Amino acid sequence: MFGKKPAKAAIPLEKSDIKAFLGPGSQFEGNMTFTEIVRLDGLFRGEIHSQDTLIVGQSGELQAEIKVGTLILSGKLKGNVTADIRVELRAPAEVEGNIATPVLTVEEGVVFNGSLRMRGAAPELPGKGGADGARKGEK
Repeated sequence: MFGKKPAKAAIPLEKSDIKAFLGPGSQFEGNMTFTEIVRLDGLFRGEIHSQDTLIVGQSGELQAEIKVGTLILSGKLKGNVTADIRVELRAPAEVEGNIATPVLTVEEGVVFNGSLRMRGAAPELPGKGGADGARKGEK
């Protein structure tokens, strides 16, 4: 009862499982598509598309529109996320944007300012500035 935490999803994080890595201090701007697991610890601006897993480390900063299978975020994100499988927000993650996913886990210490949509498979989020699931003026 006490002292036990629920087991985290079995997402492989071995170095050999990660197929691409953008390290701390590096910057990239553009469109990224990938298969298998990618880890970002640098600065990325643009769009990311994949059916696989994107891992953003604590030093990672994204200004991006993201559509992936799974997102594991420990860094900073400004933009919208659509994940077909799940989103994991791990401390000290900071998110400013909207998330659409069927499964969301949030650790204590995460900052999330945006809207969340969870209905089975994640629907596409509308573009910036449009009226989405959260109507203006509602709390």
